[in-house]
Amino acid sequence: MADVWLRSFTAALPTVRRAHGDDEARSWFSQVVVAQYESWVAVTDGSVIGLLVLDGEELEQLYLDPSWRGRGVGDRFMDLAKQQRPDGLGLWTFQVNGPAQRFYERHGFAAVEHTDGLRNEEREPDVRYTWRPQEGARFRQQ
Repeated sequence: MADVWLRSFTAALPTVRRAHGDDEARSWFSQVVVAQYESWVAVTDGSVIGLLVLDGEELEQLYLDPSWRGRGVGDRFMDLAKQQRPDGLGLWTFQVNGPAQRFYERHGFAAVEHTDGLRNEEREPDVRYTWRPQEGARFRQQ
């Protein structure tokens, strides 16, 4: 998972300073992400090609190996996230990440807050997105 995250972050966000080195990122994935969060991976030919990490109603991580972007894997992860959290999701992404913003907006997320970046370790301006299901679109057993 960490290697996909590292490759994806580097390819998608070349102007964003990473707050932690490669070894720290790998340690964080193995000791924190896998141990504490709901984590999903997409695997092909025995290799992880993408990851989805959920923490409550928060979509913490959605990253794809750069060679797998544009092939529908992200769409499938988004469907899974919405299935797992049918009452709604929230997430943060960097303001410089236009492709991610377009992806989330295409999936029904709306930007609800923009910050100057002081809330994240990278000190990079970011944007908060939320998704809520359409009223009447769900059925619940009473």
